[in-house]
Amino acid sequence: MKLLHGIHHVALIASDYARSRDFYTRILGLEVVAEHYRAGRRSWKLDLRLPDGGQLELFSFPAPPPRPSRPEARGLRHLAFRVAALDAAVAHLQAEGVACEPVRVDEYTGRRFTFFADPDDLPLELYETG
Repeated sequence: MKLLHGIHHVALIASDYARSRDFYTRILGLEVVAEHYRAGRRSWKLDLRLPDGGQLELFSFPAPPPRPSRPEARGLRHLAFRVAALDAAVAHLQAEGVACEPVRVDEYTGRRFTFFADPDDLPLELYETG
């Protein structure tokens, strides 16, 4: 029996909901599936769709603590997105003022990749799959 069939969604918590909503929808181009304000939690929940059908859930909560990133902490290390053309994706991000690390080559696959960060400094990766 195959237990897992894929990733359904990844959940992120934003410190500034409007800023992160703009980043993930306008800059990264993710489609809004649903958006709800949860008054009892004073929290937003935004469901975003990736082109392959996977989803990101973007949450806001009052005063969330910062994410420990450096030195790297246990837990989710980074979130990687597949792209067909890395150079074009990097140029788009840079035109939007998003800094990208220098492009590197995966020593095991020979594929090119780079890292950048979302508005809360969550490490994100672009991985060129052709």
